[in-house]
Amino acid sequence: MAETIETLVPGGQANPGPPLGPELGPTPVDVQAVVQAINDETAAFDGTEVPVTITYEEDGSFEIEVGVPPTAALIKDEAGFETGSGTPQSEFVADLSIDQVKQIAEQKLPDLLAYDVKNACKEVVGTCTSLGVTIEGENPREFKERLEAGEFDDHFED
Repeated sequence: MAETIETLVPGGQANPGPPLGPELGPTPVDVQAVVQAINDETAAFDGTEVPVTITYEEDGSFEIEVGVPPTAALIKDEAGFETGSGTPQSEFVADLSIDQVKQIAEQKLPDLLAYDVKNACKEVVGTCTSLGVTIEGENPREFKERLEAGEFDDHFED
């Protein structure tokens, strides 16, 4: 019968220490093989916390399922800051371009409730609001209104 372990690991930087080592130690899997597989599959997220599910069998075989990092982590990574603003409505910590917002939305689309990239962008903009991140130099709430009004529709044409 398959067992699962769910954890967060830094993309491309997993190691046999905590949190993986203690979780995998009592299992029949080769810990180094699991760590290598996780690093191979998460290399694109370079250091960003990535949710990983490891499913293993009693014979030592395993499968890795890599999720998408939280939206806030993707924004922080893209904009290059560590901590959001303590007063996000008035003090801003970073600025993103519409293309950066779209890129994050495309990465998150499978995990979001949105049915297209434009609506996924609205969800990303909502997270920017909470973190104190401006978009194209303006308050994210104002940017969202312009996005909803269709001012940026040319960015979403296929």
